[in-house]
Amino acid sequence: MVNVAIIEDNNTIREGLAALINGTTDYQCIGAFPECETFLEKLPDLNVDVALMDIQLPGISGIEGVKEAKKIDPNINILMLTIYEESNVVFEALCAGACGYLVKKTPPSRLLDAIREVHEGGSPMSSHIARQVINVFQEMKTPKKDDSEYLLSERETQVLFFLGEGNNYQQIADELFISVDTVRHHIRNIYKKLHVHSQSEAVAKAIRKGLI
Repeated sequence: MVNVAIIEDNNTIREGLAALINGTTDYQCIGAFPECETFLEKLPDLNVDVALMDIQLPGISGIEGVKEAKKIDPNINILMLTIYEESNVVFEALCAGACGYLVKKTPPSRLLDAIREVHEGGSPMSSHIARQVINVFQEMKTPKKDDSEYLLSERETQVLFFLGEGNNYQQIADELFISVDTVRHHIRNIYKKLHVHSQSEAVAKAIRKGLI
């Protein structure tokens, strides 16, 4: 069972998301909040697996809400669900600690898949969003390519590249003709070698260091 919390100030959207989640086997909505303050207050007593967080909220913004939620529960998985597609907003949300980023027009089936993916350690983004994140990093000045410090294998570099393209574990496995468990193994090694703790951090550092 995946326990989902919703932070969304639009009543219709919030109630619709709650109905979708509660109406799907192996998912349940354990809290739906119109603003971050109440969510943060109740978070210590909630057994949240995944939080769906809007960005434009009354009071504390969704991005600030991510930062505060991470202080309370560093392991919480937060999926941004918003109308904003601007690269700077996406980048800011991911840097704050969000695990994924989807727009509100995402089809219900894809949203449910994304919740499951976040719960299982993935970082779902639409291909359009993922490309914008890549573009932000490519516009930044990067030092001359030098991967000797990190000693990534050819396969680990390939996995990193496909992560940067917005692929999930299954898609990477299919592209490289390996199992999903092998993909997870490579990602764990990548985290250790790059000294990071999430896929977004790994991709960001790899691009910044010129590794992909």
